[in-house]
This record gives sequence, structure tokens and C-alpha cells, in this order.
Amino acid sequence: MNATDYNKKMYEEIEKGGAKGKKLLLHACCAPCSSACLERLLGLMDVTVLFYNPNIETGEYLKRKEELLRFIAETGWAKFLDRDHQKEAYYAAVNGLEGEREGGARCTECFKLRLSFTARTAAENGFDYCATTLTVSPLKNAALINSIGEAAAQSCGVKWLPSDFKKANGYLRSCQLSQEHGLYRQNFCGCVFSREYIKGI
Repeated sequence: MNATDYNKKMYEEIEKGGAKGKKLLLHACCAPCSSACLERLLGLMDVTVLFYNPNIETGEYLKRKEELLRFIAETGWAKFLDRDHQKEAYYAAVNGLEGEREGGARCTECFKLRLSFTARTAAENGFDYCATTLTVSPLKNAALINSIGEAAAQSCGVKWLPSDFKKANGYLRSCQLSQEHGLYRQNFCGCVFSREYIKGI
């Protein structure tokens, strides 16, 4: 069975599904990941970036938010919507999963937390679609992320924009844009568990 081409599905939704020009709330984890995604969506949708990442450690969280704000100010490619850090929500969501492997059940619950919040925020603020930049990472499972996002959006009455931003050299482009704009580029997901995982490699 062929894997779903979520990048193709995104363009089909924009060109044929009625998404073109509509309001998109794009969850973002950092400036480097956002860069190539925003460039790809430029001129196609009215994009607002949502920075909601309760999983990220406080110092890292502030650093990433500042870089994302700077990148958006420099490019003018999107608007910005900030939400509280809500660290307690993350630790409640992954309670009992602290020892799980990187990329496993703990990460799945983290995706659910962030994408459910994104869908609710999109519904409450009049957005037509929601999506995430998480699929630009070669370490993230696009099928899992799209499945979680689709379910969250459906439960909130908004539409999910499918994506696999790593496709068509998206990850490479994010590296190039990071270099061009001098963006801080982290080497771990952001949570304390992923930092410990990196230390152990």
C-alpha cells in the first residue's frame, strides 16, 4: 500500500478544496521549522502562527518565541498569536510516560495536547483551517501528526490542512532560511526528556 502524500493533499485542498485565501492557524514550534512552511504557504492562505508549546523548557521556550517573533517581523509572512506556556498541562498529559522512548507514546500525547489546543483556538477565533509546522522535521511521523490533527479539527468544527512540509526539500529549505536569517537552531525537541535523550546519544 502506498503511503499518503500529505504534501500533495495540501495543495489539492488549497487549489480544489476551497482553502485558497482562507484563514489558517498554523501551530509552530520554532522559527527554523516555521520558515520553510510559511514560505510554502505564502500567497496561498491568510496565515497566523500560533506559538503554543507547553512541552518546551522555560529558557528554551522564551528563546524560541523571541526568534519566531523576529523572523515574522523580518519577513512579514504571517501574523502571530501567542498563548500562555501552560507547562502543567504538558506534565499532566505525559504523566506516567516519562520513561518512554523518544518518538513514542509520550510524544504522541504531546502532539495531541498541542494540536487539540490549536484546533480549539482556531474554532474560537474564527479560523477556517488549522495545521502545524511539526511535519517539516524528518524525525516526525507525518501520518501520525495528520491523523491527530484531523481528529482534533473535526471535533472542534474546523478544517485540518494536511501537510508534510519536509517533502519537496522542505527540511533543506528550512536549514537554508535559518542560515540566511541567522536563526537559533536547536538540536532537541524542547522538553526535558528530549534533552536527556540527546545527552545520552
